Amino acid sequence: MKVLVSGASGLVGRALGKSLEADGHQLLRLVRNPEQLSDADTVLWSPADGSVDVAALEEQGRIDCVVHLAGEAIAAARWSAAQKAKIRDSRVVGTGMLSEALAGLREPPGVLVCASAIGWYGDRGPEWVDESDEPGEMFLSALCRDWEAAAEPARKAGIRVINHRLGVVLSTDGGALAKMLLPFKLGLGGRVGSGDQYWSWITLDDLVASIRHVIDDESISGPVNAVAPVSSTNLEFTRSLGRALHRPTIFPMPAFVARLMLGEMADELLLCSARVRAGVLERTGFQWAHPALDGALQQVLA
Repeated sequence: MKVLVSGASGLVGRALGKSLEADGHQLLRLVRNPEQLSDADTVLWSPADGSVDVAALEEQGRIDCVVHLAGEAIAAARWSAAQKAKIRDSRVVGTGMLSEALAGLREPPGVLVCASAIGWYGDRGPEWVDESDEPGEMFLSALCRDWEAAAEPARKAGIRVINHRLGVVLSTDGGALAKMLLPFKLGLGGRVGSGDQYWSWITLDDLVASIRHVIDDESISGPVNAVAPVSSTNLEFTRSLGRALHRPTIFPMPAFVARLMLGEMADELLLCSARVRAGVLERTGFQWAHPALDGALQQVLA
């Protein structure tokens, strides 16, 4: 296949690119820096300016698949009004303009896998949720709703669109786990708040495999929860991480401390509970390499 990837330099994009190229697929990258255009496999776009080099896309010939991962990092900075607008625009505006560009090609791609997040569900306590559930009422819920809707031009053009709702991605190269490692290695880790909130997670390897699964299975479209089959509470997660690192986890972070440190982000990223079921992946026969938390953390940390 010829696969176009936005966000190819990010955590997920790098891993996906390696996986695709290892199997002989041709990788094209959407880039924002004109200095990167010396590579023949790059196409320039600028979400900030609302531009995609459609002529360069046409010159590449028919693209079989597009995987859209680009967006401002959710936890890059404290959530001011300006930062929330930056997060939203990087996803909603970027997805909309890319979808319109793909829809207008002489030969549109067969499939668009567009990243989303389990933030769609908001704070749902201990109840199980799946792809059929309505969005919650938090900032991330509204963001995901508009983010997924922005791919509508591609759907109308007959492109098979998957909204890949990512859970907490386990990797030592980036994301939440990488930020947790230092305090936990120092023996200063522990639950956040009550610890009863559910965290739905997936290893980076399984996430890449799930993206490739939805590309290959032409029966799949719409939302897909990219999480492990069993969610864990924050308390279970921190204890499992402590066991994997052979460190105690006796220093809890009270909810008010998390809120003082992170503001609104604390409620939506640390204290929010989303017990998410991977309904579509289960029904279509996806096989997780790391379905259980203890084994997953041991593999990732190894």
